[in-house]
Amino acid sequence: MKRTLILLTALLCSTLAQAERIKDITSIAGVRSNQLVGYGLVVGLDGSGDKAPFTTQTFRNMMTEFGISLPPGVDPKLKNVAAVSVTAELPAFAKPGQRIDVTVASLGNAKSLRGGALLFTPLKGADGGVYAVAQGNLVVGGFGAQGNDGSSITVNVPSAGRIPNGATVEQTAPSTFSRGDSLIFNLDQPDFTTARAMVDKINQLMGPGSAEALDAASIRVSAPRDTTQRVSYLSIIENLEIETGKERAKVVINSRTGTIVMGQNVLIEPVAVTHGNLIVAIEEDFQVAQPNALAGGQTVVVPDTNINVYNDGDNRMFKFGPGVSLDSVVKAVNEIGVAPGDLMAILEAMKQAGALKAELIVI
Repeated sequence: MKRTLILLTALLCSTLAQAERIKDITSIAGVRSNQLVGYGLVVGLDGSGDKAPFTTQTFRNMMTEFGISLPPGVDPKLKNVAAVSVTAELPAFAKPGQRIDVTVASLGNAKSLRGGALLFTPLKGADGGVYAVAQGNLVVGGFGAQGNDGSSITVNVPSAGRIPNGATVEQTAPSTFSRGDSLIFNLDQPDFTTARAMVDKINQLMGPGSAEALDAASIRVSAPRDTTQRVSYLSIIENLEIETGKERAKVVINSRTGTIVMGQNVLIEPVAVTHGNLIVAIEEDFQVAQPNALAGGQTVVVPDTNINVYNDGDNRMFKFGPGVSLDSVVKAVNEIGVAPGDLMAILEAMKQAGALKAELIVI
C-alpha cells in the first residue's frame, strides 16, 4: 500500500544569490537586550493561591514593611496570595520611564493566577542592579474548573500570565555603542562569502579600509565618534543590500514529527535505491488437546502460532545519475510512495554510501 509522503523543500526563487539588507542579517556587538528577573506576590486570587512556606514568609515580611506585625506562630492561612517569578526583557537603549512587558509565573502550588494583581516587584539584571519595577493586573490565557466529585478540566496554563506594559524602566543598561572608533557587525549566519561581500559593499560606498572582516562572522567597520554622526552613518550602512552566500547543502530530519526539509544545493551521486515494505504478521490460534475417553490426562489448551513475512506493495529500484538535482530527488521519492519514516532510513543509507552530497541533520 502506498502512503502519502509530505516532503517540505526549501527552494530559492532563482539560482542566483539573494540580496538582503545588512540590518536583516547582522547585529551590532554590544547592542543587545538584557534579561531581568524578580520575585514577588500576586494577590486577589479567588482561593487559588499556594500554601508554600516561602509565600507565608514573604507575606509576613511585606506586612512588616507596612508597620503590621503578625503574632508569632499565627498562620495567616493564605488562599488568595501566590509567590511568583517575574521576568522581562530590557531592550537595547531603553530609557527610564519607558514601559516593558513582563511575564509572571507561579513558584508554588497555586492552581491559577486568573484575576490576580502583582504587587510592586523590583526587576534585577545579571549584575544585581534594579533596572525596572513591575506592578499591575495579570492577563491569564488559561483557565481551570473542578467539580465536587474530584473531576477537573484545565485549558492552557492558568498558573502563568503576562502584564502588558507592566514594568517601568528605572535605569539604562550599559552599552558600548558610543565607545571607540569602530563597531563590529556580527553575522547571524557566519559565512565567509557573505562577510567578503559585506566588506566589499561598505568599502565601495564609504571608501577603502572602512570595513575589514575579522572572521566568517565579524566585520569591523570604522565609525565616527560623534553620536549624531554615528547614528546617521550606521543608518546608511544597515540599509545596504548585499548578495549573501548560499547555505551549505543540508537535509534536516525531525524524527519526532516526520518532517524532512531539503536545501536547494542537495545533490545525489550515482546510486541505486530499492524500497520494499516488509510486513510481519503473527497469528495465534488456540487448539484444545483432549485425551481419549479411557486414557489418563487432562484437557489442555495448546497455542498454535503462525508467522508470515511478505512484501506490501511493489519493490522498485530507482537509479540516480550523477549530479541529480533536488527536483529529481523529490519526484523520485514521491513516485516510490514511501512514508517519512522510510525516507529517513533511505537518506541515512545514501549518506553512509557517500551518495548524498549534503549535511544530514537529525533533530
